[in-house]
Amino acid sequence: QVQLVESGGGLVQAGGSLRLSCAASGSIYSTNLMGWYRQAPGKQRELVATITHGESTNYADSVKGRFTISRDNAKNTVYLQMNSLKPEDTAVYYCNADIVSTSYTARRYWGQGTQVTVSS
Repeated sequence: QVQLVESGGGLVQAGGSLRLSCAASGSIYSTNLMGWYRQAPGKQRELVATITHGESTNYADSVKGRFTISRDNAKNTVYLQMNSLKPEDTAVYYCNADIVSTSYTARRYWGQGTQVTVSS
């Protein structure tokens, strides 16, 4: 069994910063692509950023230059450093990870989500 546990969300004023963490645990053989998505009320879930095992990154245009995704492969953990936050960044943030289990089953796992609220 594999699970992803997120932490670090909260309430922050516009211009502030938050750091999200997402740790994968359980019967993990390897962790490949990891990423962050977000979903604002009344909107579809959208990609925020992804990072490969080799640490190649990809960002949504709306967060480029403000957010930084990183990972610690030894800890199967992905981070999202969010700076210069805007009210429009308010959403539930979800992490995901493409994981091969110790039974060599590959699938994408999702975290439970963490609320980020940016006040103006």
